[in-house]
Amino acid sequence: MTAVAAVDLGASSGRVVRGVVTDGRVHVEEVHRFANGPVHRRGSLHWDLPGLYREVLAGLRLAGEVDSIGIDSWAVDYGLLDASGELLGDPFCYRDSRTDAIKPADGLYEVNGLQFQPFNTMFQLMAEPLLPQASQLLLIPDLLSYWLTGERGAEYTNATTTGLIDVRTGQWSPELTRDLPPGLLPALRRPGDPAGTYDGVPVIAVGSHDTASAVVAVPAETDRFAYISCGTWSLVGVELSEPVLTAESRAANFTNEGGVDGTIRYLRNVMGLWLLQECLRVWDTELAPLLHEAATATGSVFDPNDPVFLPPGDMPGRIERWCGKSMSRAEIVRSVLDSLALAHRDAIADAQRLSGKEVEIVHVVGGGSHNELLCQLTADACGLPVVAGPAEATALGNVLVQARAVGAAHGTLADLRKLVRRSQALRRYLPR
Repeated sequence: MTAVAAVDLGASSGRVVRGVVTDGRVHVEEVHRFANGPVHRRGSLHWDLPGLYREVLAGLRLAGEVDSIGIDSWAVDYGLLDASGELLGDPFCYRDSRTDAIKPADGLYEVNGLQFQPFNTMFQLMAEPLLPQASQLLLIPDLLSYWLTGERGAEYTNATTTGLIDVRTGQWSPELTRDLPPGLLPALRRPGDPAGTYDGVPVIAVGSHDTASAVVAVPAETDRFAYISCGTWSLVGVELSEPVLTAESRAANFTNEGGVDGTIRYLRNVMGLWLLQECLRVWDTELAPLLHEAATATGSVFDPNDPVFLPPGDMPGRIERWCGKSMSRAEIVRSVLDSLALAHRDAIADAQRLSGKEVEIVHVVGGGSHNELLCQLTADACGLPVVAGPAEATALGNVLVQARAVGAAHGTLADLRKLVRRSQALRRYLPR
């Protein structure tokens, strides 16, 4: 039996999971969960990284004796270190408005392969007040790993979300990094590489972008699948061996992010369950009763990727203004789910058309796999069967990469996915 600790940090919550690999199966148990979210400080949105680190340490204590530790988190955000290795201020949250006016330069897509998002790391650095004082930049999981081990590095899958990696070479782009301070970007690590030790326990670089870890745990039986990593964001795409860098792909706002084992996560960001999370926060209510009502409600369709929905605030009011009418809470929930299902359909159709990869089945992983109405509406919209689960895909992918690194699991991504299928209860939705 091999036990590992997976630190899995999302934009709305974090947790530490103990994963056990034994008898050809993988099991995960959440040992510590804690809240996360941006905080308003000095007129801007920031992350409380020291607070998150304290929660991580508490979770690792609760995980007990383990053979390794791995950390994943949301993408693009970073901390800056001074020459002595101390953190320079609170890291900005990607939802902060400081990059709202950023426009992409010509020729970026042909190098980094990323869809334009004003909050990508390269654009945040254009508005970074502390950059002249910085000695080094560490993305969020790499920063926490550094605090655990004292060793610095940049895990590849997350580094590809910065906009500073040449997607063809898999290395920092000399062209895109030439205006940054020398030494700002640390050496790259690959999933499975050692990242130091904490209290005598190896720390392993995993797919530290949470979507990279989630895709590892997609329980696909063939390569003809699309995935929806459904949480605060819906990351909708296919797995490829080479990036797609055409003008048509750029115009369709598709991104080419690095995956585990040299794969490419060819996907589109859809706003995701953030829309519902903000509605529920404003209403101060639970989702389950509203989902029951929404099943028979009639909603309206809106564009979930409209930038008006990106920041926190009065989400129900913004949805009503977009749709041009007042709606009940159930109608707003149904509008969100219908709109997300259609956005999922459009992204999967475009991914097939632009990449030439045929899709026969859609896998919904992450917290959104529990939302039965959304899964059924996605199957209906796509005209394809949907397999929902595992909900713990990110933690499972984190655990599996660690297990392979310490010798408790073996083989390719296909072999790791067999472990997931053997271990997890999955639900199938047929299109109506």
